[in-house]
Amino acid sequence: MPLTSTNRRLLSLISLLMLVLAWWGASFLVADYELLPPPSLLGHNLYHEMLSGELWRHLSMTLYRVAWAFGLAMIFGVVLGFMMGRWVAVDAVLNVWMVVLLNLPALLLIVLCYIWIGLNETAAIIAVILNKVPLVANMVRQGARELSPKLADLSSAYNLSVCQRARYIIAPQMFPYVISAARSGLAIIWKIVLVVEFLGRSNGIGFQIHLYFQLFDVAMVMSYAMSFIVVMIAIEYGVMRRLEVRADRWKTP
Repeated sequence: MPLTSTNRRLLSLISLLMLVLAWWGASFLVADYELLPPPSLLGHNLYHEMLSGELWRHLSMTLYRVAWAFGLAMIFGVVLGFMMGRWVAVDAVLNVWMVVLLNLPALLLIVLCYIWIGLNETAAIIAVILNKVPLVANMVRQGARELSPKLADLSSAYNLSVCQRARYIIAPQMFPYVISAARSGLAIIWKIVLVVEFLGRSNGIGFQIHLYFQLFDVAMVMSYAMSFIVVMIAIEYGVMRRLEVRADRWKTP
């Protein structure tokens, strides 16, 4: 029997409460707040960081980098993926590049970008883009390969213009693949941004994690990590899940 949306939310809330209780219990059993701080201590730290303005400053910089890298990676990835899926020659030329980039460690690309370009915003964003474009292109390529030939014939029979074909024939079929690529890519991209900031930026959540790691302050490390996790969860459930539901509607005959 399928669950209603209300029941799903209730189960999610219960699961979250169980996670918090398990965390609290583990912290109590360890009995060392410097090693495993309880959730209440993280909330206390975040409250004071918000009052001081430090949290907002670093969080905004991380979101700025995520937004730029995500947007550019989606544009390049969708264009390249669609071209590779529709034209065999393009796929033959770019496939090797795609395989290489997919298998290169993210850490290596970040280090190389910092060495070649310098410790600046351009290098940071390019490093993230290079890590994400192959993932997006690979998923979009699969969608482009599965475009219905019957619908293409139908558009030819009705003599649709290029814009009409793109809007009414191609976009509905590609939308689920683009949303899947965006959702999975977003889950990866913010982790890479934190590594980029950890290694070579002077602000952002990753920089703060690096700072408090050097001070062996586990509570502050977890506090800053938790702040960004909360933001990403809000984006996931507030934006990406809704787009995914719309994508499923596109697929419904």
